[in-house]
Amino acid sequence: MNKLVIGSFDEFEKYLGQELGVSDYLKITQEQINKFAEATLDPQWIHIDPERAATESPFKSTIAHGYLTLAVAPYLWKQIAEFENVKMMINYGIEKLKFNQPVLVNSEVRLRAKLQSLLNLRGVTKAQLDIELEIKDNKKPAFTGSLIFLYHFE
Repeated sequence: MNKLVIGSFDEFEKYLGQELGVSDYLKITQEQINKFAEATLDPQWIHIDPERAATESPFKSTIAHGYLTLAVAPYLWKQIAEFENVKMMINYGIEKLKFNQPVLVNSEVRLRAKLQSLLNLRGVTKAQLDIELEIKDNKKPAFTGSLIFLYHFE
């Protein structure tokens, strides 16, 4: 995959309305799920108890926390685009987030991103990306939504 390299508002603006790319796949492991459960104080059995999930869950497997799948989005986004001449980047917001499909343990996910809007706010670039987290070999994405980032270009 060819990573976009963006060094200014003007360079970013050229991609307005376009799909920016797709990340590599990332495997979601039980170890990641367990660590996320510990970090977020959310030890629900459907996430951390493989034996119980195998018999009691409708998915017959543990599943990743929805917020874990969302939390990997910035990591996957960095595989699609690299930003140069940036003093600071801030995760500014999420809009219209909808979890569509659970991510079963050991599934592979990847991010698809499109530049929905771009604003120059007195030298700060506000970018809104329409994203979806695809699950390998599954027609339905794990989630869809819009991420908003603020880029402070030098």
